[in-house]
Amino acid sequence: MANWLNEDEMRAWIAFLRAASLVNRSVEDQLKADAGLSHLQYEILVHLASSEEGERRMGDLAKVLLNSKSGLNYQVNQMEKQGLVERRTCPSDSRSIFARITKKGLRKLEESAPGHVDRVREALIDVLTPDEQRTLTAALERVYERLRS
Repeated sequence: MANWLNEDEMRAWIAFLRAASLVNRSVEDQLKADAGLSHLQYEILVHLASSEEGERRMGDLAKVLLNSKSGLNYQVNQMEKQGLVERRTCPSDSRSIFARITKKGLRKLEESAPGHVDRVREALIDVLTPDEQRTLTAALERVYERLRS
């Protein structure tokens, strides 16, 4: 027998679904319009730019982005065509491939970051009080840790 959601739990679930969908769509639309990037492509650039020497193993990148290897591979292919990233084989393990951000990729990230941050603020951060931000952060981190393990 199912443990059905009560009225308050259902409201929380629906509010989460609606808000997450609209925040994601808003961020995605802004990045596509202003930078010609998907949100995932932007996140790939962020992770590569913040990594040592601007590169990461593709498998590790897929894990941190919570994406499949094939989905990441498709996105990196698209970004390679634009000159934003490049791939190379690991010298010590030919089965491992690294993705590396290019100078053009760094410029794209630097150019698109201000608009992205503005949209994130508009869609989520500035809607919440500092106390609500802390509560939301703690709650979502708990959900993440539970589902990640």
